[in-house]
Amino acid sequence: CCGSKGIKQVEFNTIASSFGCVTSKLVQAHKYVVAEAGRGDLLKDIPDNGALEGLSGGLVEAWKIYDNPQSVIMFLVEDVTYNICDQKFHEFEIRRQCPEVYVIRKTLTDLANRAEMKEDKTLWIDGHEVAVVYMRCGYHPDQYPTEKEWEARLMMERSLAIKSPSINYHLAGTKKVQQELSKPGQVEKFLGDKAQIESVRDIFTGLYSLDHDEVGNKSYEAAISSPEKFVLKPQREGGGNNVYGADIKPFLEKIKDSEERNAYILMDRIQPPVTTNYMVRPGQAKAKLVDVISELGIFGYVIGDKNTIHTNKYVGQMLRTKL
Repeated sequence: CCGSKGIKQVEFNTIASSFGCVTSKLVQAHKYVVAEAGRGDLLKDIPDNGALEGLSGGLVEAWKIYDNPQSVIMFLVEDVTYNICDQKFHEFEIRRQCPEVYVIRKTLTDLANRAEMKEDKTLWIDGHEVAVVYMRCGYHPDQYPTEKEWEARLMMERSLAIKSPSINYHLAGTKKVQQELSKPGQVEKFLGDKAQIESVRDIFTGLYSLDHDEVGNKSYEAAISSPEKFVLKPQREGGGNNVYGADIKPFLEKIKDSEERNAYILMDRIQPPVTTNYMVRPGQAKAKLVDVISELGIFGYVIGDKNTIHTNKYVGQMLRTKL
């Protein structure tokens, strides 16, 4: 994309990454449709996708590292969960891989009201010792309606339970940290191989601070003069938070002198190649041939502590096509 015909990173998600199940199941649907269309010769070109199996396996691996067969995996979920089907298939896959482990579902408010951390720092709720916390919630301020939920998050982080993600990895996924990592000399702190460093840097697009300093002011002026070249991003996950194109200028002018400006970063707008494909949409009797763009997502998991990375594994992919 971007004229270079190379892959560019849109973002790096470390919490509540969804659709591991959907993407794994869709591969089967795609293969079925292609075969029904009489193009069995193309089946070899549709890669298998082990995202669901791999992500669930990562949770099982963490549970085994915790090393208490009586402990459980806890899915931390929203009060109202619209993406429950994706989550439930992870539960089913965990049970398939490891029948000995049980999965429980709790909200942050449940933890606030009924969880406790004992003297040995084990985390307990409703009589269950929690080995692994899989967070499908906790990435948005609205999910902490009172101070009690923040206290529950702190208790969880202080406990021995293995967190997915820990607060460290949660912060690593924020836009500000990603912007800081793109600065010269930062990647070199974590990687030693020169070719590997260059490969990582090659996927970065321009990421710029908007802090109230000389560098941030320069980025601000660039965005005001050419807003169509950028995307404005806050420290939020879950979609629907970015500001694009003509909306950037009035938005930035509104927060120009406020501290809120420090919470945003500026990113070069990626211009992916436009292709044509058939789009099936609700309420339309026939598929339409339209212009679309595609986005590749890579699923993986990492398990580590302050001394060692135990596992760092790619498990699957998701290719989304959008209007």
